[in-house]
Amino acid sequence: MPAHSTGASRAEVVADTALALLAERGMRGLTHRAVDEAAVLPPGSTSNVARTRQALLELAVRRHAEREARVLALHEMPDPDGGPDALVDGLALAVHRSLTRNRELLVARYELALEATRRPELRAYYDAIGARYGDRLTALVAALGSTDPARHALSLVAWADGLMFSCVAGSFSQRVPGLDEVRTGLRELLAGMLGTAAPLRR
Repeated sequence: MPAHSTGASRAEVVADTALALLAERGMRGLTHRAVDEAAVLPPGSTSNVARTRQALLELAVRRHAEREARVLALHEMPDPDGGPDALVDGLALAVHRSLTRNRELLVARYELALEATRRPELRAYYDAIGARYGDRLTALVAALGSTDPARHALSLVAWADGLMFSCVAGSFSQRVPGLDEVRTGLRELLAGMLGTAAPLRR
């Protein structure tokens, strides 16, 4: 299990450990007792933070969103005035960062997403937290001249998610594309969406 930063709250320790367990053991390996043991906490500590399994999963989703926000770094997303190339560069950096330095976080996300398909209450929670990324991306492609911003944002997210899944848990798990390769793929996709009115650099 990863070391926790000095000053981390008990809830953060529990949530980080839950995410590590999800990545290492899957959903079946996530129990209150397992979190206590892995985090070297007194028995019952996790239950005091999140009494039910649903509460523990919601805590994990919240913490995952906090940590992924630092990886995807919405504050690093470019100003629309930077044009398509700035968006390509920003998205490529976020995707490559996830693939190279945060693979455990990606695996935990897949576990939580699958569990959300079986728990409607978790689905609503999961989707509400993730909506801010889609909203931000939709606004960016709209500012670049997209004729269908919502659909184009979905396509960009689907492309990035598909690449990350394939390279972390899918048939390309032994091959991590370089930053330039990710950038090229995004450039081609965005150029097709925006057409010749907004050409991208080569």
